[in-house]
Amino acid sequence: MTEIKDLIKKAIEIKKRAYAPYSNFHVACVVMTKSGRIFEGVNIENAAYSPTLCAERNALSTAITEGEREFAYIVITGDSEYTYPCGVCRQFIREFADCDTKIIVARDPESYKTYRIDELLPESFSKKDLE
Repeated sequence: MTEIKDLIKKAIEIKKRAYAPYSNFHVACVVMTKSGRIFEGVNIENAAYSPTLCAERNALSTAITEGEREFAYIVITGDSEYTYPCGVCRQFIREFADCDTKIIVARDPESYKTYRIDELLPESFSKKDLE
């Protein structure tokens, strides 16, 4: 429990680093790998919109670049009461999240919801479909 609250606090802290001059909607994501490493990401908008990088893909991509592939927690916080990952991020998370990965959508350390990827993206397409 304390571990989750610490990750939520970290996400709230880094949210101010988001680059969101167009939407003014700031999102942060902190991921903890199963090996205990922590990676951060914020949304980075672009005037052309489609190149915008969501916080979730930012944090996960950094972890993946560092050789991590197994995640214990994915913590997301944004400027709304509860900020959920967009459809693209849900599919991206699906590639790396297993049934043990906890996806935390947080307002603050005392108010958060916990999900598995199959709850956020039911009947999804995954690497198992390609086997």
